[in-house]
Amino acid sequence: MTDLCVTNGHILALRLFDIAYAIDLIQAEALWSRHAAGRTSRPRLTATPTKAMAFDVPPLAVMLDAVTLQLATGPVEASVTARLYDFGAVSLALRVNTPNMAWDDYTKILNEVDRHVGPSADTAIWDRMLAHLRSVLAAALIKPALSTIAEDYLMGVVQDFDSRVTAAEILHRIDLVPLLSGETRMLSDGARADLLRQRFSYYADDLVVLTWDRAFIYEPRGDNDVADVLEVANAQLLEMRYYDELLDDELPRMYDLVEATRSQWNLLSARRYSGLARTLTTLVAEVTELTEKVDNALQVTEDVYLARIYASALDLYRVPTVNRAVQRKLSIIRDTYTALYDEASSSRSQAMEAAILLLIFVELVLALARL
Repeated sequence: MTDLCVTNGHILALRLFDIAYAIDLIQAEALWSRHAAGRTSRPRLTATPTKAMAFDVPPLAVMLDAVTLQLATGPVEASVTARLYDFGAVSLALRVNTPNMAWDDYTKILNEVDRHVGPSADTAIWDRMLAHLRSVLAAALIKPALSTIAEDYLMGVVQDFDSRVTAAEILHRIDLVPLLSGETRMLSDGARADLLRQRFSYYADDLVVLTWDRAFIYEPRGDNDVADVLEVANAQLLEMRYYDELLDDELPRMYDLVEATRSQWNLLSARRYSGLARTLTTLVAEVTELTEKVDNALQVTEDVYLARIYASALDLYRVPTVNRAVQRKLSIIRDTYTALYDEASSSRSQAMEAAILLLIFVELVLALARL
């Protein structure tokens, strides 16, 4: 079945981290420029008109030193790029060029890269790069985070085969399933169909196939737009997962604080209710602000093709599902601080009534004493 060779292509391995509440990209650009002699840029979608699809706040791309991966097939050099997003995420990308390679060899190297730097691999190589970024950009990180949440994604990108082919011919002449699944055993027809279901073409000679953790991109014009869009979708998933876990940890603590405040009723309870309500209001405001930034990271208007890929990627990665979970938990916290404000108001009213009754009692005592 396989009779195509990759003459121009690469493998892109991503790992994304949440490193801060937000990143001051202007300051980060200045810090990195001083550190690395200006190896920074603000990317835009190369083949897409700005009015059709654009970053809300363009991420900052910085170049890191290349690394050598010791694969089973031999050592290969990988260039390294990091992209910093203003909502606190960073995407580290390892790129391995793969010129003049038979399709089966290309698939083997991609799976080797995954075994070396993928989700189940040793994290040392990523940890070193992340530590270096943190040390250089520390002053630009607003409320630095120590989250252990990460997202991985692997892309096989081909610009040229040894002959011009259409999307239909690619699907007929090569087997994409080992690349998309990482499996060496034959999969069932149902599993194969599931892996190939999310595929897209705009021209007859381009092809994108998406899965949960991998993608194949054939783009003979050399555009990076699809890879950029998939990276943004992964960054959105990362941030939504981060805030989902943050709120999971916050809700039990909130319930404990509320119960502790209610169990210690006295004349100062209204102040404690108000203080706790303000704390919860601040949390909701911060999470809402950041989730809105994440939601609006990429603006899609007129580019129907990229919009379809972007929307499908978000659904495939379950970003709307996690977002709904975050919104439900925010709603619980909003309802809680509303109830706390009501209880604080009630406590203040009770305190005022008690004070009025006390004053009346004092007046009566003084009146009787004068008799």
